[in-house]
Amino acid sequence: MDKRRKLYDNVEIHNFRELIERYKELYSEKLAFKYKLEPKSTNYIEITYAQFVSDIEKLATSLIDLGLTEKRVAIIAPNRYEWCVSYLAITTSNIVVVPLDKALPENEIEGLIKRSEATAVIFDKEYVSTFKKLSNDASTSLKHFICMDKLDEDFCLYYSDLIDNGAKLLNNNDTKYKEVVIDNNKMAIMLFTSGTTAISKAVALSQANICADIYALSQMAKVTKEDTFLSFLPLHHTFESSCTFLYGTYCGITIAFCDGIRHVATNLKEYNITGFVCVPLMLEIMYKKICKAIEEQGKTKLVKIMSSICNFLLKFGIDIRRKVFKQILDNFAPNLHILIAGGAPMSKEAIQGFLNLGINLLQGYGLTETSPVLAGENDKYKKLGSVGFALPGLEVEIDSPNEDGIGEIKVKGPTVMLGYYDNPEATNEVLKDGWFYTGDLGYIDKDGFLFITGRKKDVIVLKNGKNIYPEELEILINKLPYVVESIVYGKPNVNDRDLSLCAKIVYNKDIMEEMYKNMQDDENVRNDKDSENTKKAENAKDVENAKNDELQDNKDIQNAQNKENAYHEIIWQDIRNNINKLMPAYKYIREITVTDVPLIKTTTQKIKRHEEIENILKGNS
Repeated sequence: MDKRRKLYDNVEIHNFRELIERYKELYSEKLAFKYKLEPKSTNYIEITYAQFVSDIEKLATSLIDLGLTEKRVAIIAPNRYEWCVSYLAITTSNIVVVPLDKALPENEIEGLIKRSEATAVIFDKEYVSTFKKLSNDASTSLKHFICMDKLDEDFCLYYSDLIDNGAKLLNNNDTKYKEVVIDNNKMAIMLFTSGTTAISKAVALSQANICADIYALSQMAKVTKEDTFLSFLPLHHTFESSCTFLYGTYCGITIAFCDGIRHVATNLKEYNITGFVCVPLMLEIMYKKICKAIEEQGKTKLVKIMSSICNFLLKFGIDIRRKVFKQILDNFAPNLHILIAGGAPMSKEAIQGFLNLGINLLQGYGLTETSPVLAGENDKYKKLGSVGFALPGLEVEIDSPNEDGIGEIKVKGPTVMLGYYDNPEATNEVLKDGWFYTGDLGYIDKDGFLFITGRKKDVIVLKNGKNIYPEELEILINKLPYVVESIVYGKPNVNDRDLSLCAKIVYNKDIMEEMYKNMQDDENVRNDKDSENTKKAENAKDVENAKNDELQDNKDIQNAQNKENAYHEIIWQDIRNNINKLMPAYKYIREITVTDVPLIKTTTQKIKRHEEIENILKGNS
């Protein structure tokens, strides 16, 4: 194995019982969770690892007492402490956990409950009406309804009562939980992929799968019990549950639950956050805000100069970044030092920007089917644009690479799923000779770094055989200061039966409004000068010849019928002048749609590309 892939030695674990023993031995008095019940509250609830373990054991004992061993229990709730207790209580009792997406509509919750054959469900109070209906539905396997919040409902049991009951059983020397023997390689987690109930696949993961991922991550990044991570992404997703919750607590961190997307900036400061796991979209937005604040202070040039000096000194092992940029960090998150990002491409500019500030940004790549991380950067070795190396213990190869070395990424190793539950056909499509075929395209460079170029099914193939990877163009578009997000797609061209490259662009309304106003002010000044010059000029053609192309572009904007058309024209000129000119002609974007309405996304903020494109082509954009 490449020595660069493993930086740290750690203790290998094989199941979640061993993880809980680690809590007891290493972190018992350490703070495990800190959170508020209301965003504006100043009252913090603090939970030690000792209490966390105690609650797990009490709830697990009650679940076993209900006869749920070898059964399946679903969880659905926003990120909260009870979710974490429930997850580990279920899995350490030889019960299969079925984490459900908290944003699912009622009909899809019902569909997945049926498909999972869950015998019990643990849920937040906001789902009471949904499960009250299902309690009268004989077509499900549900026997027990457990609400995390104490309400006045007679159809369900209550989490707090089960905790109390578990305490009584343990006090009376009930040993059923202690006697549980975990089968490390048996399905312990059933996770549904994104998609409608009918097409989502149920990924079967074992505790050995997840623990192998935890162990591999611990060899790549230094996370310690001194860290406090913000739990922002939904816990039902493996990226958050494996990286923040399970890997984080393996390292002894404190987890603070985010109060919601509007409160991220406040939470970063009030909880003294040192790290968090997120998607690139969130980091891109943060980076643009940081850049805007620097620009408003007139320090853009100074920051660039100091970044160059800091990076030069880094070559000699001298790191002064956090001292130099202390003021910027203090305004953002004073002690933030590690970011783990994955799920989508990220601009090199934003990546380098965070690194320049002294924040260790680690990009990773993986899928639910790989528990989830299969490749990642580590604390020492990085390359802009790549997602790092294969994790220790895993093999990653490129299948059938083309002349540019690009092909489908495949992986082999202990983190690869058992298969898709009750779906052998789908399993056989992606699992072949021990290799999992990801459906993603990429290449491995001469130094062993993995680069992702796009989804196999998303590649736009032109009539001349050229392949367009939409993510490549989206990264360039997203760098424009007013762009929030974008999607590039191929639109059938009736004339030559080829595809025209098009883009749907979501802009920041406030920034566009400001740009439009500034252009109007500039045009008024120019008009005044033109009027004055015209009076003085002998020949009006002298004035006309003095105007340059930029002025003509601005006139096109000013002559637009309304503000929306003006926004379109501003963006279109940037696409023509700043994107297309950097590309060969076959990659030119020929048409754009602009809006301030966010693109359709999953709860982990991944764009639902095919749903968006389908709406656009139907004229519903």
